[in-house]
Amino acid sequence: MVSNERTIPNSAALTGWYKSSYSDGSQSECLEVARGHADVPVRDSKAVTGPALLFSANGWTAFVSALKKDQLLPGQ
Repeated sequence: MVSNERTIPNSAALTGWYKSSYSDGSQSECLEVARGHADVPVRDSKAVTGPALLFSANGWTAFVSALKKDQLLPGQ
């Protein structure tokens, strides 16, 4: 199922997908995250059978924390 250690070619093979409560429901720019896995799978909500990226739990936590603190720079 895993093509390499950081991607999954068909994210529909995983369960537990959910969208943020901040999603406006327009389906234009939403990510979904799957619960209950050792790594944190993330996919485009419009491509449910497309690939998913896998983040370590620490990497995902650091990313979300940086977003909340507005610490991500454009173009990075």
